[in-house]
Amino acid sequence: MVLDGHRVSFELRRARRRSIGFVIGPEGLTVSAPRWVGVGDVEAALREKARWILRKLQEQQERSRRLAQARVDWKDGTTLPFLGETVIVVVDPRVTGAVLHSDATSLPGVPGLTLHVGLPHGAAPAQLRDAVQSWLQRQARRVFEERCTEFAQRLGVQVRRLSLSSASTRWGSARADGSIRLNWRLVHFAVPVIDYVVAHELAHLREMNHSGAFWEVVRSVMPDYEQARGALKTEVLPVLD
Repeated sequence: MVLDGHRVSFELRRARRRSIGFVIGPEGLTVSAPRWVGVGDVEAALREKARWILRKLQEQQERSRRLAQARVDWKDGTTLPFLGETVIVVVDPRVTGAVLHSDATSLPGVPGLTLHVGLPHGAAPAQLRDAVQSWLQRQARRVFEERCTEFAQRLGVQVRRLSLSSASTRWGSARADGSIRLNWRLVHFAVPVIDYVVAHELAHLREMNHSGAFWEVVRSVMPDYEQARGALKTEVLPVLD
């Protein structure tokens, strides 16, 4: 149907629910309505929510565009974010494994980090991807261990086990026994963002909930946590597959 001059397609689903609901995802708009609600009422609800629907559809299109641009082309010279900085990947048969180099003399706006990966120049893209991803995961564990040690001391808690996660929807989790899981892809973000997730999960070792008391624990070690939390929602990470 046409909403404020824009033609909008949508999928209508009948569901056991009391009201009409709207969900906007990568495939567009889905409307869920009770079986007893007529199509006219559905259209009226769409018109009522037109401004919100059009705004969310535009945001989703922009996000899809950014995701497409974030897909990594695995070749010599590709770039990746690492701890909030840009790293240039260099295929270098002379090195063993992967070695990070820093150029303090690089010009402003020019990446000063290069990751030299020990592969032949004719290596397949999948080989380069696996080598870089393995290096990123090693760095993630190193950084996470350092930050967990720091925040555990400040919060007076003990991390008994730290493991890496590759979950698609969660950045971390904590269990009452002191087990912490952190998504290795956090290593793409700047350290303050990593610190927020670490502080968040370790705060659960004192408050296993999201009550006001929990957020006060987080704030006690990271007063500006809202800014870092916002970066988790707005920044688009590279698509490595």
